[in-house]
Amino acid sequence: MLAAAEASMDMAAEDDAARERNRARLYAPPAGERRRTDRPKPPRSGMSMDQVRAMMSAVAQEDAQLTRRRSG
Repeated sequence: MLAAAEASMDMAAEDDAARERNRARLYAPPAGERRRTDRPKPPRSGMSMDQVRAMMSAVAQEDAQLTRRRSG
């Protein structure tokens, strides 16, 4: 349905700027909806750069060992 609405709005638009305004209006969140800023942020569960480098080094070392076994 959105694609049909977008297509009809594109045909009615006079220029590219009008098309962009129509598209922004079509895909904008509902007027009554607000973003919740009081929600607590989840704890970070990612890796630090040092952990990433150590893991990449270990994977590269393992890959080199496996490659040597196959070719030699």
